[in-house]
Amino acid sequence: MTKHLPVMPEEVIDLLDIRKDGIYVDGTLGRGGHAKLILEKLENGKLYCFDLDEEAIRESKELLSDYDNVVYIHDNFKNMDQYVSEVDGILLDLGVSSPQFDEGDRGFSYRYDAPLDMRMDQEAELTAYDVVNTYERDELVRVLREYGEERNAARIADKILENRPIETTLQLVDVIKSALPAKVLSKKGHPAKQSFQAIRIEVNHELDSLKSFLEMFDHILKEDGRVVIITFHSLEDKLVKYRFKELSTVEDDKRIALRPEEIKEPDYVLLNHGKKASEAELETNNRAKSAIVRGIRRTHGKNR
Repeated sequence: MTKHLPVMPEEVIDLLDIRKDGIYVDGTLGRGGHAKLILEKLENGKLYCFDLDEEAIRESKELLSDYDNVVYIHDNFKNMDQYVSEVDGILLDLGVSSPQFDEGDRGFSYRYDAPLDMRMDQEAELTAYDVVNTYERDELVRVLREYGEERNAARIADKILENRPIETTLQLVDVIKSALPAKVLSKKGHPAKQSFQAIRIEVNHELDSLKSFLEMFDHILKEDGRVVIITFHSLEDKLVKYRFKELSTVEDDKRIALRPEEIKEPDYVLLNHGKKASEAELETNNRAKSAIVRGIRRTHGKNR
């Protein structure tokens, strides 16, 4: 089994404030690290675990084999309202898990040579090969700019078109490098990182799934329920930050004076304003370097 350390485990458990008999959802099971921590706190409760990666589910079943209060669901977390309702807490640990990066044949990493795949769900149709080799120039530029925040998106797109077909990850890395100016190549960090992130997000519809979830969870979260989300790049974090702010803010009409009993309270309160991993954790888990965890709690019922 692939070893995988869950990111910010203490912060996650503290934010979820788990009830022993509660109903919880791990929307991104991965290799089961966070799920195990949740299950250790449950007695009569139940944990629903979602993942698009069947290999991740298989490995997690081994790790969590001592627990009989787990339900495994091979589906996108954006669809969890089709399986659960009235939940006490939801966790999302976004992005790609360490094993997916470390298993070179999946095509997620720019450090290993592999076919261009990048699918979290191996049953999905769209692959990185399709994006790289069939998208029109304007589509490629959009993906690289929007999802990778790549300043040299147009130059990279032009080089991709010149070198098609591109079959493997390292071939793509070479093409990306050939498009970048020397001053960019000399900077710290891998020059293909942003482009690989962009293509992966496109292949897996990651931001669309997150947007759908952020609109949906309000329908299934119980009063005093909590949502905790770990993000790994600014695109994800902005979506979470703004949605949490929206839910925890009440827009009153400032033109009229309100009596105290007329003042509305928000249906949610923020549990924090975004927290990064501690220096101690970073010493043992470098994956947590870019992670930010945010939490929100429901203060009123759905039918108030």
